[in-house]
Amino acid sequence: MSERESMPYDVVIVGAGPAGLAAAIRLKQLANEKGAELAVCVLEKGSEVGAHILSGAVIDPMALDELLPEWRDQGCPLAATPVTENHHWVLSKKGRRAIPEFTLPPFMHNDGCYTGSLGNLCRWLAEQAEALGVEIFPGFAAAEVLFDESGAVMGVATGDMGVARDGTRKPDYQPGLELHARYTFFAEGVRGHLSKQLMKQFDLRRDCDPQVYGIGVKELWDIAPDKHVPGRVIHTQGWPLSETQGSNGGGFLYHQANGQVALGYVTWLNYTNPHLSPFHEMQRWKTHPAIAEILEGGKRVSYGARAINDGGFQSVPKLVFPGGALIGCSAGFLNVPRIKGSHTAMKTGMMAAEAAFDAVQADRRADELSAYPQAYEASWVYEELRKVRNVVPMVKKYGDLVGSGLSGVTMWLEHWGVKMPFTMHHHPDHESLWRKDQVPPIDYPKPDGVLTFDRLSSVFISNTNHEEDQPVHLTLKDPAVPIAHNLPLYDEPAQRYCPAGVYEVVGEETGDPKFVINAQNCVHCKTCDIKDPTQNINWVVPEGGGGPNYPNM
Repeated sequence: MSERESMPYDVVIVGAGPAGLAAAIRLKQLANEKGAELAVCVLEKGSEVGAHILSGAVIDPMALDELLPEWRDQGCPLAATPVTENHHWVLSKKGRRAIPEFTLPPFMHNDGCYTGSLGNLCRWLAEQAEALGVEIFPGFAAAEVLFDESGAVMGVATGDMGVARDGTRKPDYQPGLELHARYTFFAEGVRGHLSKQLMKQFDLRRDCDPQVYGIGVKELWDIAPDKHVPGRVIHTQGWPLSETQGSNGGGFLYHQANGQVALGYVTWLNYTNPHLSPFHEMQRWKTHPAIAEILEGGKRVSYGARAINDGGFQSVPKLVFPGGALIGCSAGFLNVPRIKGSHTAMKTGMMAAEAAFDAVQADRRADELSAYPQAYEASWVYEELRKVRNVVPMVKKYGDLVGSGLSGVTMWLEHWGVKMPFTMHHHPDHESLWRKDQVPPIDYPKPDGVLTFDRLSSVFISNTNHEEDQPVHLTLKDPAVPIAHNLPLYDEPAQRYCPAGVYEVVGEETGDPKFVINAQNCVHCKTCDIKDPTQNINWVVPEGGGGPNYPNM
């Protein structure tokens, strides 16, 4: 018999991001409307709601308007900064060329959108959820999926606390808690480790393309008041990744509330050069005259990194399985050309909630919520992603210049109602690396400590912390692979694709190389789980509450 205690709920939601919280709110709204009893619980691995939330963010309020129509008058922090200007620059090493907004289809504009902290929005959404009676447990990481005797999902278990690195129990050991549910929603965000297991268990990716990803590296700066224009939104493409063959991505800089700008750089993880470092590309991007001029005299106050889903329409898996559903970025609803996914994540959470509520009212449990994928296929989320489905693969195939031009034409045609008779496909990011001897090394400049920085000082201001005496949550399927395979072929790319300095190879100079994992530095971006060329690294949850603690990110 398990020593773990259990708690019963109607719906358990894993993850207090925009999708999970929107689902929780919608469930309780429906229950209140019908005068029904409904027990809803949200688990959050971060130390508080918002601690692990990272996004640009420019947010389309479509879903928020549907969920909480009075949000602008209810103290929601997002309402502080509507978008006032929209700029798109193509950068060369020293110059920039602006793309006029009228050349982009209307759905690419940011009219009616807001810029701000997605973490703070989630904190506010959590307040609304709790006021409706949702139970939210931050600091508790869902570590295991629970199955009933028929193989259906019946809930999750939180991780044990107080386990030492060698697997023994420390004096403060506490077993995990089982949360049983009629239906369990997985809203873990990009590359969720339980969602990944469920996709394999139920073959959810059988009829879709592989998911593909980018890694976003973000900083928050206080800038000089005379340079701050609240609501100004800038996106860039081109330099610096234009200097490295086989790579693509772009930058963002958003003027948000309180004299701050959120800026960052996204590198698509299909890059081919194993010497490339997404972190250092972001630092290099800041040295462009157009970006450096904005930051001059300012101060960096926060740092973070997170993978994002780039697959879009053709990479959305089957959304339901017996006893549960994937919602938000666990399934992958980001609209890459718009660089927005919070609105689609929230809407999918709301659609899943409506399907689950009806099922519970009908006294069902642990079956497939078929009404959810049906609602998705009839929704604006589906249509929004369908229109832009060829943009990412087109840019990858034809390059930044030609690919952007062709994809622009297809978006205009789709906007005018001309449906493209084809859908281009994706290929897994971990298969894209070339051997180290096939590509030139990249010489990144040393950080100056004013505009550009190193990884360890960056991790410090992400407030990342893990209990050091706990099992390493970055697990290797075969410990020999990093040195025996990845080092001779790719100069072990984990040393560079990780934006937190987690992975090192030491002892090369003495002929005795060893692979070192500094798990305490991990900011939970999931890049290693995605980009490792042999898929040898498996990210699992650490002890609850560990990881970054992002303020205003």
